[in-house]
Amino acid sequence: MIDSRLQKLASLLVNYCVQAQPGDRVVIMADVPAQPLVRATYRAAILSGSHPFVHYMDDDLTEILLQEATDNQLAHVPEPLELINEQYDCRIYIGAPDNTRTLSGVDSERQRLRQQARGKLTARRMERAARGEYRWTTTRYPTSALAQEADMSQTDFAEFVFRSCKLHEDDPAAAWRQLAERQQRLVDWLAGKEEVVVKGPNVDLRLSIAGRTFINSDGKRNMPSGEIFTGPVRHSVNGWVRYTYPAIYEGRAVSGVELRFEEGRVVEARAQKNEAFLHSILDTDEGARYLGEFAIGTNDQIDRFTGSILYDEKIGGTIHMAVGNGYPETGSQNQSSVHWDMICDMRDGGQIWIDGELFYDSGRFTLLEERA
Repeated sequence: MIDSRLQKLASLLVNYCVQAQPGDRVVIMADVPAQPLVRATYRAAILSGSHPFVHYMDDDLTEILLQEATDNQLAHVPEPLELINEQYDCRIYIGAPDNTRTLSGVDSERQRLRQQARGKLTARRMERAARGEYRWTTTRYPTSALAQEADMSQTDFAEFVFRSCKLHEDDPAAAWRQLAERQQRLVDWLAGKEEVVVKGPNVDLRLSIAGRTFINSDGKRNMPSGEIFTGPVRHSVNGWVRYTYPAIYEGRAVSGVELRFEEGRVVEARAQKNEAFLHSILDTDEGARYLGEFAIGTNDQIDRFTGSILYDEKIGGTIHMAVGNGYPETGSQNQSSVHWDMICDMRDGGQIWIDGELFYDSGRFTLLEERA
């Protein structure tokens, strides 16, 4: 790792993403292998005048919990997590798995029980974030496990990660602000629109965005980012979609996912691999069979599938949709303990029509192309 790049990333996380202010309480939640970036981020938080607290996590401990705990223990939510959720101003999450399949052998029903129990934490974070009370961001530290998942060497994967975060720029924050301005033009144009039609070799969907807000995801909540997203009107989604990349959730990859919607609800779900797991997650709760998010990836630095959703959902030329919980700031009212993003490539002739006007064609925004 090049220390200057870690320092740049740490500065982005603290000063650009969560914009930590003197006196803010900042929790840095991280997997143990992320220690080099945690230390740089902790230093940056100290220099900002905030009060950082580091909480390390370990997937092996989660595996022990899921394999050995009683149902009562799985349903328990530790009080310190609730305290952080309620009283901290900022959260920086740094994922760094040393084995991306640690939980693949765990009973999916036990994973569902734990997910349900912690769903209230997620909902509360989203509520506070929507009111501007809680600033959060998520990033990844490039481990060998993530590199293997992406079918890359660790050196090449680290370079990919750094470029996707714009760390090759002299002023990464300025580069993210430039992207934000470009995406804001799209978001402004979408304001007040009502109907979305998505068509292509792998999708034929119609949904409503009436009264909804598109969010400009400009690197503040995800680093890297590069997407615009909203929450569809709950019962408006009709049609089908075949996701072109594996959908990964809780350490399990589900390949060849195809969903059919009627009046917003998933009424048919198929997969070429791990179909039973797909159904078990869709049955987690009532909201898990409805879309909480519809989004378009815009980060052209991310040009390949890596198996890590933080990067993959931002691939320029793709759309992604999440079954389950929606973001309140979009106007979504769908609630669930699940939020599962699934990605569909649109670069092979996929189109998005907004209120009858062609908005997006084969991975490009016609609005921006016309005004270039």
